[in-house]
Amino acid sequence: MDLSLNGKHALVCGASEGIGRAAAHELALLGADVTLLARRADVLEALAQALPRTQGQEHGWLSADVLDTDRLRTQVQALAAGKPVHILVNNTGGPPGGPVSGADSAAFERAFRQHLLANQALVQAVLPGMQAARWGRIVNVISTSVKEPIAGLGVSNTIRGAVASWSKTLATELGGHGITVNNVLPGYTRTQRLDQILHDRAQATGQPEETIAKGMLATVPAGRFAEAAELGAVIAFLCSPAAGYVNGINVPVDGGRTKSL
Repeated sequence: MDLSLNGKHALVCGASEGIGRAAAHELALLGADVTLLARRADVLEALAQALPRTQGQEHGWLSADVLDTDRLRTQVQALAAGKPVHILVNNTGGPPGGPVSGADSAAFERAFRQHLLANQALVQAVLPGMQAARWGRIVNVISTSVKEPIAGLGVSNTIRGAVASWSKTLATELGGHGITVNNVLPGYTRTQRLDQILHDRAQATGQPEETIAKGMLATVPAGRFAEAAELGAVIAFLCSPAAGYVNGINVPVDGGRTKSL
């Protein structure tokens, strides 16, 4: 099986922690040069230095705010002009929880910009290099809510669905250029996002976080939360040459929790 990413350049968003950080590590292990993107420059610099590397591998970082989509596009265009990007992992923190009926317009607008508009800006910035190489991988980390809405995450459910539809459309447009576009749908994963969800549900119900966690795990056939590295491994596979004919799909990584096909 050809998993080698030697000579490829990967841009991983939300790479300072959680799933983004794990994906960057796995891509580096497969031989890719990795650029980490997030807001905290000091954290990114240290993480870039710590990534696995063999002779010839070069890792870097880019401090950027995905909410500032115009500047984000300019920054990534400059990066890609110097070193074309072959792999893009779109990943950013989810919107705050709460029922959709109580959400205001500003919450939807912020989430739309943070997820869909930022993804669009990033794709447009790196696409020329992928098209020139006739090889590219775009992986969007979204949510199992695109298959089954998750209670208490109204804004997130809405925006994640929009990203999934955008991704499927993009996969159809770019497949002929040797570029694949796929979505990874994390289940309950040990990240700060999970900590936030546990805290929010505990606050809303008055129950201890441990009780909330047990209730969540009762819905997972695997009986445990995922580790970020398990998500990173799936992302890395989708970016590999071996996954070249996998295009336009949603891949749940959720221990079997999602009941729909």
